[in-house]
Amino acid sequence: MTADPKRIKVLVVDDSASVRQTMTDLLNEDPEIEVIGTAADPYVAAKRLSQIVPDVITLDIEMPRMDGITFLHKLMEQHPLPVVICSSLAADGTQALSQALDAGAVSVIAKPLTGTRQFLLESSIGIRDAVKAAAQVDVGRFRALRRAKVEGPAPKLTADAIIPRPLSRKIAKTTDKVVCIGASTGGTEALRVVLQDLPLDSPGVVIVQHMPEHFTRAFANRLNGICTIDVKEAEDGDPVLRGRALIAPGNRHMLLRRDGARYSVQVKDGPLVSRHRPSVDVLFRSAAAAAGANALGVILTGMGDDGSRGMLEMHQAGALTLAEDESTCIVFGMPKEAIAAGAVDRVIPLDRMGREIMRGYADLNAALIRPEEVPR
Repeated sequence: MTADPKRIKVLVVDDSASVRQTMTDLLNEDPEIEVIGTAADPYVAAKRLSQIVPDVITLDIEMPRMDGITFLHKLMEQHPLPVVICSSLAADGTQALSQALDAGAVSVIAKPLTGTRQFLLESSIGIRDAVKAAAQVDVGRFRALRRAKVEGPAPKLTADAIIPRPLSRKIAKTTDKVVCIGASTGGTEALRVVLQDLPLDSPGVVIVQHMPEHFTRAFANRLNGICTIDVKEAEDGDPVLRGRALIAPGNRHMLLRRDGARYSVQVKDGPLVSRHRPSVDVLFRSAAAAAGANALGVILTGMGDDGSRGMLEMHQAGALTLAEDESTCIVFGMPKEAIAAGAVDRVIPLDRMGREIMRGYADLNAALIRPEEVPR
């Protein structure tokens, strides 16, 4: 059978026959995707690659004869292709996440598990979306960013499913500011670049990065070890503090809350919003309601439109809003949609985003005291 040139061609590599079949079935159900081959281990995969050229490879980590991480290293050296790691959420999966990202994986998704119909449905949506996003990745640009060291789908719900629209009222300005960042495909490296540029006196940062449950803690720990600021996976009730970034835990929504003149986060369950949990739209809407002009919104690389509606609400509430420039995006989807919606004040290349955040922070603080307000 000849592959359809209009569909995304996928090679599925997994030692489990049942997983290979499940992945093949759920991917082939999407009219934009076609599985053109499967392999039970990396040696079989290498033989398949001499016969076919897929657009995307889904790759398990634990396999016989050669583990997925070793194969990924070899693949990136010899035949770079977008690779989506498809791993079960085992206890040692957190360490595997760092290894997979360091080796060049575009993203990491949860291996489909048996369970309720809703769980399987949500897994299918996430896997298909991850494959579509990976197919848009410029692998050369992605690898260059990694080397750049800075020392039938379900209904698409909106943020209404988690948090009501904010009332049209002004939020009093305070000396506490908060930076809200949203990212998806390519965001793991983009966030590293941005957060490594932030100094210890930076405003508090809250982040939604599309990533599965359990992997966000390892991702946060990885960033914490290489950034000047503290980085941690958010827990319900965590305060937003200067010099610290909170990353929404996988499979949970995160909202910004105001407690007097201070901010904290709420971590909660709920349906998929804009096809994601956590959702950038949910975080941004909560920031519009809780912080208004005291917030600064940033949208980085990623496929789809999650965050565009919420960023527009932040913009309308008086927040400064920034989007990553197309020239540095791994996937120019989320920033493009936010720009098209009229939600973005400034479009900034990734290597300048950290400095632009600090510049915006300084501007927000300067606006607190107007010349006519200074005592004489």
